[in-house]
Amino acid sequence: MRKIHKAIPIIGLILAMLLWGSSFVAMKIAFRDFEPLHVIFWRLAIAVCCFALILPRLCKQRIRRGDWRYLGLMGLFEPCLYFIFEALALEYTSASQAGMVTAILPLMVAVIAALWLREQVSRTNIAGFLLAISGVWWLSLSGEPSASAPNPLFGNSLEFIAMVCATGYIITLKRLTERYTPLFLTAMQAAIGALFFLPTLFFFPAPETLPQLSDTASLAVLYLGTCVTIVAYGLYNFGVSRIPVSQASAYINLIPVFALILGVTILGERFTEQQLLATLLVFSGVVISQWSGRRTEQRTEPLRVPSHPVRPTQPTKTP
Repeated sequence: MRKIHKAIPIIGLILAMLLWGSSFVAMKIAFRDFEPLHVIFWRLAIAVCCFALILPRLCKQRIRRGDWRYLGLMGLFEPCLYFIFEALALEYTSASQAGMVTAILPLMVAVIAALWLREQVSRTNIAGFLLAISGVWWLSLSGEPSASAPNPLFGNSLEFIAMVCATGYIITLKRLTERYTPLFLTAMQAAIGALFFLPTLFFFPAPETLPQLSDTASLAVLYLGTCVTIVAYGLYNFGVSRIPVSQASAYINLIPVFALILGVTILGERFTEQQLLATLLVFSGVVISQWSGRRTEQRTEPLRVPSHPVRPTQPTKTP
């Protein structure tokens, strides 16, 4: 039973990564017929409507004094700033490449945790981080403009900024999970984001002919609002509340794998030979950082003290 209990947050994190990986494909599909910022608002508005069904349960959660700034900071990082940069990034790069950029997120979390939370980071961690960064830039520079990626370098740069925002979100989230439920935090994210993106409906005009509800773009928005915004964020917030943030962020390495597979199979995206080599470089940097982290944990294990004190040996007397 204990093993099953420990496996629940791990399974939840894997499912969350699968849904997040699919979000790049869903957003690409939705952007074909909708304004990008409109897509972000409606996915958050759909989530808010779903959370309204359990509003009495959410109202039971009391917000402590002084935590409003952390809740606001969490919502500002993600979904507000993160969604802006990600939406702009997907206008210029492919879903597969944008998903690959997310591979550096766990390393960025480790660096920020070392600076802010005073966690130890080895030289090998930093080397892996720089190696992954190099792979991301190589991936961007080697990208060939296409219909799905008109400017890969600019788009991947915007996705990198989105990862900076996601790092701030993860660090802030870990502080809040100590006092609030994952369901409440997910609802707060959706509410803050919906209010933030509401003015975009007035500043960015909608297309003259809106798609039908049964169209692919409309179904993609509905999928983003329910499966991704509610289920994925809820599962991830649950996982972060059960295991250390450094371990939870390591599962983000699965996002580029899922995004790559889904982007190729659903959208028909293709990678060049240089981009495949750059992808391997990104994964190598991530693996090096995770491998050194495990070795550090093993080396820092406390020494076992014997249960009975050892009697000191008597010095030998010289005749």
